[in-house]
Amino acid sequence: MKERYYTGIDIGTYSIKIAVIKKDEETSQVIGIAEELSEGVSKGAIVNIDSAVSSLSKALESAERMVGFPITNATIGISGPNIKIQKSKGIAAVSRSNSEIREDDVDRALEASQAVSSPVNYEILHVIPVEFIVDGHGHIKDPVGMIGIRLEVVTQIIHALSGDVKNLTNTVYRSGLDIDDLVLGILACSDSVLTNRQKELGSCLINIGAATTSVIVFEEGDLLDAAVIPIGSAHITSDLAIGLRTSVEVAERVKKAVGRIYGNNKKETVNLADFDPEEEQKVPLHQICEIIEARVEEIFDHVNKVLSKIGRAGRLPGGVVITGGGAHMPDIVEYARNHFKLPATFGYPQGFDIPIEKDRGLNFSTAIGLAKWATEEVSDRGKNIKSSVSNVLNKIFSIFKS
Repeated sequence: MKERYYTGIDIGTYSIKIAVIKKDEETSQVIGIAEELSEGVSKGAIVNIDSAVSSLSKALESAERMVGFPITNATIGISGPNIKIQKSKGIAAVSRSNSEIREDDVDRALEASQAVSSPVNYEILHVIPVEFIVDGHGHIKDPVGMIGIRLEVVTQIIHALSGDVKNLTNTVYRSGLDIDDLVLGILACSDSVLTNRQKELGSCLINIGAATTSVIVFEEGDLLDAAVIPIGSAHITSDLAIGLRTSVEVAERVKKAVGRIYGNNKKETVNLADFDPEEEQKVPLHQICEIIEARVEEIFDHVNKVLSKIGRAGRLPGGVVITGGGAHMPDIVEYARNHFKLPATFGYPQGFDIPIEKDRGLNFSTAIGLAKWATEEVSDRGKNIKSSVSNVLNKIFSIFKS
């Protein structure tokens, strides 16, 4: 197998992350990463295309300098609070005289499951099979080769707001890239962070970004639910700026330097002059901790609502896995363990040597997941996940170029 290169791009509110994977017959390795501050992005959605194109172009230049060749195409992540998920069902009659189920029967069943009433101005992003049912016998993962007359499939359909999709694709195309696929960010992130064992046991992945927190839940290897919460680590910074009566810039430096959730020492203080010479006040460390804890608690409360909706609050043996740039918070794993009453751990990209220090891997979990998504063979990926948007991207690109 000739060496092939795959690129994943995570366009976030705070920064744009790019990861490049090299794959050959024996190995896959991350050979390049880049991160640049993003402009024109708010709550995971493009709000100014010109600014977003400029930021993406800078990130591409950084990535190309690192890998040593031009990047021409990529798998792009989409997120934001406008993502919706609904369960559906499709039925197909097995077409062959010997009643053996083939790939085209599976495709027809999946196609039938898409005949749902989509929300207004939304389009289907993914159709994800949960289980197949052959002649009334369920819990089948792959029905190809089985004998039956009636094939049913239960799916989770993920919808994205049409405007968000078009603004994102236009931004990427204007930067000179072709789009291999458009993928829900948290879904790709789960590919790089969660093991098959964790997905089988039942796990909740929490990706804390700057303006949003994405959540995805698996059990028995199947996707149970996904959601995007419009609160992230930038809200912690804003809370600190208000609570400490300082600028957002100083609040961000304080958060990164001394921020934590637990702080019971009432006497310890933080001198804000250490972060800005114009600041004169000293603030109690426990006050900073209380502000951070209040916002983290709110984020985790929203996650618990997602788990409660599907009856999995406190009932996931695989526990909670925390990743993303907002996960860089001392005590957050311990706090999650106490809050959810479940095992908790950090979610680092699995199976790759990454050319950065380990902790920064939390920032790149989605970008690496997007690149890994692209490395999957189409035949393998098609058995469990179907992307609908990617089928029309080439048509959109040809129209855009003209």
